[in-house]
Amino acid sequence: MTDRRMWREPSFDLMAKFLQVNWIYVLLLCALACVGYTALFSAGGGPGPFATRHVMRFAVGLLIMLGIGLVDIRVIARLAWPAWLFGVTLLVLVLRMGHVGKGAQRWLELGGLQVQPSELMKLALVLALASWFHRASWEKVGNPLFLVPPLAAVLIPVGLILKEPNLGTATITAMLGGAMFFAAGVRWWKFVAVIAPIPLLAKFAYSHMHDYQRARIDTFLHPESDPLGAGYNIIQSKIALGSGGMWGKGFMQGTQAHLDFLPEKQTDFIFTIIGEEFGFVGGLAVMSLLCLIILGGMLIALRCRHQFGRLVALGISCNFFLYVFVNIAMVMGVIPVGGVPLPLVSHGGSAMLTVMVGFGVLMSVHVHRNVEFPLADDEA
Repeated sequence: MTDRRMWREPSFDLMAKFLQVNWIYVLLLCALACVGYTALFSAGGGPGPFATRHVMRFAVGLLIMLGIGLVDIRVIARLAWPAWLFGVTLLVLVLRMGHVGKGAQRWLELGGLQVQPSELMKLALVLALASWFHRASWEKVGNPLFLVPPLAAVLIPVGLILKEPNLGTATITAMLGGAMFFAAGVRWWKFVAVIAPIPLLAKFAYSHMHDYQRARIDTFLHPESDPLGAGYNIIQSKIALGSGGMWGKGFMQGTQAHLDFLPEKQTDFIFTIIGEEFGFVGGLAVMSLLCLIILGGMLIALRCRHQFGRLVALGISCNFFLYVFVNIAMVMGVIPVGGVPLPLVSHGGSAMLTVMVGFGVLMSVHVHRNVEFPLADDEA
């Protein structure tokens, strides 16, 4: 029988917890932030206006990450559904009083800081789904009625994000929810039943998209049809990546970026600066570092004794992977441009905060990987 006191009385031995922090993982995150500083230094032509802010934000984010990492994971588990409800509330507020930028209403002004609630919602969704599934037996997960509440927990924020409109983030949120369902043991045929109708609905969905969303898809399929308009960004991105060759043109020697041919070079297209100035080898090195961070998160999941921590670690690792995949595939022209930053590399305070909070929860899973959660029978 699980000792219920272990659930009710979290440990407060902060020094012991501090020593259990995965410092190798922290060093990997610091290395990625250094890559971001280097790329932003080049993008801005010096430490300002991007690189210095990047370092300051990462330093604050690192303190936040370590602070959350020392919080008992069972305390975080108790806050999972309140966090989900808080995230949904913020999404509703965005639709009513959010900041409008580039044709979309996605940000809230909080104390002078622009926050994108859809990014925070993804972390809250991971916690909520992990809380729902972590005590469920194999038989219970196979019951379709048991899946209705977590499915609603995914569809509600996805619907609100679509209304902003933000198709890219809504798609990533839905994929993240699907990954959590898969990790929890939902049968594969249920995924087939959901995915199979998508091609049939594609034409209907396309006809109901906003003009700018249809333009992104058309540009993705035929970027050369409008080289000075809708296709300009992706064409310049491909030119920058290709011109870097094997070893690159050298630090701060990239012509596409420094002659202002490359748009949004400090945010969405930051990877193109790396590719142009450090070449294929530099880009491959950065992608290897990103893979190590993703694999490190999965290793934390495998070493965790409790299902809640395993699901949370897998969810946060999957979210980071989706960030990376969408951004790099976007600048290479593999998928339509979606406005997703490269985490810890692109310029931006809201994205940095969200990612570091997520890594803080991941670190809490690692530090508290051996704690015990109550069984379902203990909750009567």
